[in-house]
Amino acid sequence: MKILKSIFVLLLFCFFGLLSGTAYYVYKQWQQPSPLKEPILLEIPKGYGAMQVGKLLQKNGVIKSTRSFKWWCRFNSGKVNFKTGWYNIPTGQSIEQIVALLSSGRTATIRVTIPEGKAAWETAGILANSALELDSVKLDSLMYSRAFTESLGVKAKDLEGYLLPNTYDFPYGTDEQDAVRFLVRANLKLRDEMQAKNSPVWNELGDWHRILTMASVVEKEAAVPHERTRIAGVFISRYRIGMPLGADPTVRFIFRNMTGPIYRSQLNSDNPYNTRKFAGLMPGPIANPGQAAIEATLFPMKTDELYFVAKDDGSREHFFSKTYAEHNRYKNIAARNRGE
Repeated sequence: MKILKSIFVLLLFCFFGLLSGTAYYVYKQWQQPSPLKEPILLEIPKGYGAMQVGKLLQKNGVIKSTRSFKWWCRFNSGKVNFKTGWYNIPTGQSIEQIVALLSSGRTATIRVTIPEGKAAWETAGILANSALELDSVKLDSLMYSRAFTESLGVKAKDLEGYLLPNTYDFPYGTDEQDAVRFLVRANLKLRDEMQAKNSPVWNELGDWHRILTMASVVEKEAAVPHERTRIAGVFISRYRIGMPLGADPTVRFIFRNMTGPIYRSQLNSDNPYNTRKFAGLMPGPIANPGQAAIEATLFPMKTDELYFVAKDDGSREHFFSKTYAEHNRYKNIAARNRGE
């Protein structure tokens, strides 16, 4: 009987010793930094729990043991809330740090800058040539799809003017629809912010679409920031008296001729976007204006000036004038500046 009791005590001692040793080993693994040799970009799929995430991490060399990871998550369930997405996982992280990252929602991003004043087809090219590696044909198709445009809450035939220029951090794995939706949502958010400022021009032009239409002309004509509100003031003055806006960029838009010479035949086009020929606003924007151009349109400089012409002296500034005679004089000065 004493022998059996001694054996039982010995077995019990061994059991607790093994349990303690296992617990200590697991604890040490919890404290050890990740064996990862270099940072890795990893996707956590939707619906993944601790065991699935652990297997994924072990497979990619982020942790040594799925079991240790699972047990850590079980003992620290309040700190675990894995969120779907792509994550940049650095080296030297403990299990706790890895779990915190994957539960934070701070997913990997790709930074892309969309310059002001680019047309939709140009914006598609910028997105396609970025690290997002999107399909330019799909992007172009979405931007000019009436059905997709309306699905985003935009009352227009396409998304020209609604792709707000800015520098964006797109989530890694963003597809064509998500990228376009990202830009449009930023535009509509700005719409709500601008509407709250109670600009009298808002009611005068009528709605956001017409504001973007006017702002797109201001964006294309204002080469230097300090002239934005003045140029906007000229165009608003022209609009109020029924005078054609007379903006060459609207003609360029018709023929997708953004930088080359404009031909007389193009200036005589009967296209409704031709503001050299027709008064009032075009049917829609000719480019995607930035916030500064939109604000200049909503709060233009008060001016009696109706004309402006590029100085062509390297400053990128314009001569402004109230009369056509004065405008012609400035045109001659500009010609001399060009060496003509």
